[in-house]
Amino acid sequence: MVRRRPDLTALCVATVFFWLSLTPSLVPRPWILQGVVGGITAVIGYALGATLAGLARLLPWRPRAASGRAVRLRGAQAYWLLAPALTGWLLSESADMQRRLRRLQGLPPSVTWHGVMIALVAVALCVLLLLAARLVRLGTRRLIRALGGWLPRPVAVAVGLALAGAIVTVGVRDVVFDRGVVDVADRIAAATDRGTKEGVTRPRSPYVSGGPGSLVRWQDLGYQGRNFTGTVPTRRDLAAFTGGPARDPVRVYVSSRLPRAFAARGDEDEPFRAQARLAVRELERTGAFRRRVLAVAGTTGSGWVDSNVAQALEYLHGGDTAIVAVQYSYLPSWLSLLVDEEKAGKATRALVDAVRARLDTLPAGARPRLVVTGESLGAYAVEASYGSVDELLAATDGGVLLGTPGFSPATRRLREERDPGSPVWRPQYRDGRHVRVAQFPAVDLRRPAGAPWARPRLVYLQNASDPVVWWSTDLLFERPAWMDEPLGPDITPEINWFPFVAFWQTTVDMAVSYGVQAPHGHRYGSAAVDAWAAVVPPDGWGEQDTRRLRTYLSGRKAPY
Repeated sequence: MVRRRPDLTALCVATVFFWLSLTPSLVPRPWILQGVVGGITAVIGYALGATLAGLARLLPWRPRAASGRAVRLRGAQAYWLLAPALTGWLLSESADMQRRLRRLQGLPPSVTWHGVMIALVAVALCVLLLLAARLVRLGTRRLIRALGGWLPRPVAVAVGLALAGAIVTVGVRDVVFDRGVVDVADRIAAATDRGTKEGVTRPRSPYVSGGPGSLVRWQDLGYQGRNFTGTVPTRRDLAAFTGGPARDPVRVYVSSRLPRAFAARGDEDEPFRAQARLAVRELERTGAFRRRVLAVAGTTGSGWVDSNVAQALEYLHGGDTAIVAVQYSYLPSWLSLLVDEEKAGKATRALVDAVRARLDTLPAGARPRLVVTGESLGAYAVEASYGSVDELLAATDGGVLLGTPGFSPATRRLREERDPGSPVWRPQYRDGRHVRVAQFPAVDLRRPAGAPWARPRLVYLQNASDPVVWWSTDLLFERPAWMDEPLGPDITPEINWFPFVAFWQTTVDMAVSYGVQAPHGHRYGSAAVDAWAAVVPPDGWGEQDTRRLRTYLSGRKAPY
């Protein structure tokens, strides 16, 4: 029944799971999210404990009723005496662990850690989830009882369980998720996509989408497209830094809101090919194929392109660059991953193919150097366009990928095939001949020491504490390699893996991965300067120039 008192065994296991959730993970957590993690893991523990208690009741041996009641009474007394005291102590210890983690990642050690509120949030969430589960169980029992009047008991149980499972599945998936979470997030994202960030204005440069003569209207670019094209540095900005001649950079962007002339005409991939054709026409209009470097940028779920990555390349080459990107969705990356994952690879692959085909029509000596870049889901989109590191290197002049998710195909294979002795958070691949992985590029890109670094070059910027890099459903039941010794430079030795717990901790970590400063969490800052300087350096560029540009971009506020 819904009002039945909690099972003591389940309550004990739930409490232990809550205690385990207090251990630190990849990045510092706010107290309210700690409460959410604690509540979710506690209810998982309760379900596990209730299952074990139910199985124990099936055993043929049972204690006498009187002794059983005495054991339960003593157990309950011990629980209510010890659990609150241990919980309070562990909450205090968890605050100390959070302070040590903050100090390790360059944050002020002070932390607001409301132990009582953490416990209350966890208990409230756990109770709500348990109440929902018990209501489902009660409804299932009544359904089976009703079916029992028409069907034999075994058949009624089977049919009732099947119907209840179908109702819950449809309700959660179609009503709660699709019509609830997805619809609300879609409306919010659509409203945002129609807006423009304060301070961002239509570009005056004819070399930018949305500017004079553009084939793409400013109002059709979407929120992230307007951010990308409306904040391009001018020739004057670049010349002021370089102290020499500069050019107005080319930035081409095609949003997912295609003009009617480019609507789908037959198959589901046609919109992506239409985007790519329009992007190539924009590249031709702006003279992008006569620039020194042409970069194809994968975008995140919302269509975002990292301004630090774009500006690092443009300042490096004095504006003699072109960057092209297409948007496949305006949804947040976490939701786009769930509903638009295939679109990321298809849209970027169509763009890559169209750009490559146009480059192949040019004389070999008159082509710009083709590079690729992307961050987070944008890096996944780039990798999905090629399939493997070898294919990417064979088709381009290099690339810079940042915070690549663990499910990305090429990255996963790179980690699995890393050289013996190199940790998964800093994998060495084939002696670093073409591919190198860095968190601190000024140092990491020199590894392995003395080994030749041939061209083309591919740089992965990967923070050891980036939850986007390490999130996986495998965390539910399998200890990850990134928790093995030696740990990454910004991971606390107090981190540990527990079934279910580590998964929810890392899931929540993704939500707060921007709450730290580069190079920690999902923040990469100006590290792209070192990466681009290694992949496509201009003539005469040296380490002093790299340090100067890195300092310059680090001291500026990102335009969006």
